[in-house]
Formats: sequence, structure tokens, C-alpha cells
Amino acid sequence: MRASRMSRKASLLPGLGVLACLIAACGAKGPGFPQGGAAPVTVVTLKTATVTLTRELPGRTSAFLVADVRPQANGIVKARLFNEGAAVKAGQTLYQLDDSAYRAQYDSSVAALAKAEATLVSARLAAARSAELVKIEAVSTQDNENAVATLGQAGADAASARAAVESSRVNLAYTRITSPITGRIGKSFVTPGALVVANQAGTLATVQQLDPIYVEVGQSSAEWLRLRRDIDAGRLTAGGSGTRVSIVLEDGSRFSHEGSLQFADVTVDPTTGSFVVRAVVPNPEGRLLPGMFVTAVIDEGNLKNVVLAPQQGITHDPKGGATALVVGAEDKAELRNVTASRTIGDQWLVESGLKAGDRVIVEGLQKVRPGAPVQAVERGATASGAAPAPPAK
Repeated sequence: MRASRMSRKASLLPGLGVLACLIAACGAKGPGFPQGGAAPVTVVTLKTATVTLTRELPGRTSAFLVADVRPQANGIVKARLFNEGAAVKAGQTLYQLDDSAYRAQYDSSVAALAKAEATLVSARLAAARSAELVKIEAVSTQDNENAVATLGQAGADAASARAAVESSRVNLAYTRITSPITGRIGKSFVTPGALVVANQAGTLATVQQLDPIYVEVGQSSAEWLRLRRDIDAGRLTAGGSGTRVSIVLEDGSRFSHEGSLQFADVTVDPTTGSFVVRAVVPNPEGRLLPGMFVTAVIDEGNLKNVVLAPQQGITHDPKGGATALVVGAEDKAELRNVTASRTIGDQWLVESGLKAGDRVIVEGLQKVRPGAPVQAVERGATASGAAPAPPAK
């Protein structure tokens, strides 16, 4: 019995030796996790650049021109002469009113004018005869003066009659209600047989010019002050009026035509702290309709001598603070507090904390800590005599 126990113990000794070797091996340095050595990392060396700043602002479209169609004469709508939603031209007849009363008034004024002009001819001849007779004292001076006065009165009557004809002609023309502008007309709010009144509050229809079309967005006054500060400091070259504007539609697609900035309002809305910026956008196909929500991508200008850092190298804490690990003196990792204002493509625009020439760690961040030595390899290249850094996990 005792001999069997000793034989079992002897058989366990080789296994214990193997286990001891495995434990020792686990304590050795692994290729991916160096102990006391320099951790391999990938870095990007920062440089200064000139970038074009863009700003995406939500906005809404509005018609370039809007004209409400209202009657300027009283009457019954006799006919509607357009198709709802169709394109119309300035001066095109949209509605025809019953014009019988206005036409009768026009004919009466024409007849009155003819009578006044006939009277004027008679008065002119009488005045001419009187002027000859008074020379030979065939008529008295008073009679001659009366003839001249009658001629003047006849001329005034004729002028008044001509004005009455013009007035009645205008009123007759008002029975043809025309489009004030060229554009697209909406729905009609009246039908044939309806009674309309001159200068009524309700519109008959609305015509809108949609090519080009306005896009109005709101920009915060705080951001405008920041832009003005950069412009005054010479860092930013502003685009101003005529700046290019790209439009992104509600479905995320980009509109095929670029617009231009027309003007910025001079009053800040006290409730929102923003002011209106208006762009003019070509709309030949009529895809943009008034009231649509769009996103305007506005070129704010060119920012000079700025530092851009890769997004992989900038981390944010829960409070929004940004930090970056850079390779500092003696090839050791150094933690920097960074102020990053906005993203430009896949990079951050750095306001402070980093400068040109800094080597920002973008891969291998989980293997290093501040103050630890690192073996830096520039992204896109391999270090002399060293293997490329492994990708970050």
C-alpha cells in the first residue's frame, strides 16, 4: 500500500514541473504588452493649414415673389381662365367678370366726349368770327369776350369728357383680372358665379415666382461675434455677399444647384438670439417649393494657419473636456488638455492645447499612460529597424 502511494507521488512530479514552467512563461514579457520597455504607438505630426469653414444651418424655403390676386371692380365672376397649379405670365387673364355695366358706362362716356368735342369746334369757330368782327366794331367788346370765354369752357368740357372716357376704360379693363407677375398659380378661392368686390380682403388666388427661390436660415449672434473676431484678427477671410450656399433636402440628398448668400438681417430676434440669413437658389426644375425644410451649408470663409488634429487622437470626458496624448520629450507620453471647436471632415479644429509639430498618438492609446516611454511610428510609414505598430483594439 505504501509503495503504491509513493509511486503515485512520483508520477505527479513531471506535471508539476510543466505547470511551474507555464506560470513562469506567463510572467514573461509578451510582444504586445511590454513591461518596462517602450510601447509601440502610431502618431500623426500636426501641421498648420488653411481650411474653408462651412456651417450647416436649418432653414425654410420661401417664394422669390408673391402676389395675391384681388379684384379692382365689382361684379360676378363669369369665367376662370387658368388651370390651378399651372404656370402663368404677367398680364395673363385669370378671371373674367361680367362687364355689361362697365361697358355701357364706357360707351356713354365716349358719346359724351363726342358731344363735348363738337361743342368745342362750334365755340372755336364762334370765337374766331367774333375776333374779326370786333376789329371793325361790328360786335361789342363784351360779346367778343363772351365768345372767348365760351371757347375756354368748351375746351374744359372736352378735357373732362376725355378723362371720363379714360376712367371708364380703366374700369372696364378691371373686369379682366390679370396676373401681376410671372410664376406658378395656386388654387382658386372663387368659382364662376361668385360675387367679388373691389379691394376685398379675401384673395382670389396667389401667384408665386419659384425660380429662383429664397432659403432663409437663422444664425446665432454669438457665432457671428466669433466669426467677426476671427475676421478682425486676420485669421478668417470672410465670404460676404455672394458666398456659395449648398442645399441639403429633407431626405438627405444634396440639391443639384448651388445658391449664393444675398443678405443678413440687421436685427437680432430677442427670443432666439439669432438673425435671418437669406440665400438665393436657382430652381429651374421647380423641385423646391415654398415652406420646405432644408439645410443650408454656408461657406463662412477661409481660416488661415490653423491646427487640425485627427479625431482618433482626441478623447472627451463625460463633462465634454477634450484631451490628447502626445509624444513629448525623451519619447514619453504626455497628456494635453485641448480646446477643439468643431469638426472638419475627420479632424478636429484645435483652438488651444496643441501646436504644429506635436506628435499626437492615434493608435495604441490603450497601451500607454502619461509619462510612459513609447516607440512612435508615423502613420503611413514604418520606423527604421522597427515593425509597424499594431492597430488599436
